[in-house]
Amino acid sequence: MVTIKSAAEILGVSVETLRNWDKAGKLKSERDPQNRYRMYCITEIQKLLKDKVLKQKKEKRGKLID
Repeated sequence: MVTIKSAAEILGVSVETLRNWDKAGKLKSERDPQNRYRMYCITEIQKLLKDKVLKQKKEKRGKLID
């Protein structure tokens, strides 16, 4: 599990974006039971990164075809 700040840095987005994604269900957080801070599962972050890379590759391929 990583903090919201660390997750934002890994994904290259703002902390506020992560909060919005959490509300929208795109990347769910869990709450630390002691301080209630948002914590993110590294495997879920990796899945999101993989999807992001695949999407970028598809977009790049599409531009090459045009």
